[in-house]
Amino acid sequence: MPDLGKYAEAVLSSYAISLGLIVALVVLSVLRARKVKAQLAEVEARGKTGGKAQEQADG
Repeated sequence: MPDLGKYAEAVLSSYAISLGLIVALVVLSVLRARKVKAQLAEVEARGKTGGKAQEQADG
């Protein structure tokens, strides 16, 4: 590790904060993707059953 001198505390804390924010963004992105995927599956399931019911009513 390079010698950071009197700026070591500022630099290391900046790295820690940046790393924490990146991890938070990844976690939030994964959680959001799961939520959207579940919502999409629900809409697709509704569309398939709704479409069949509509075809039978028309048919």
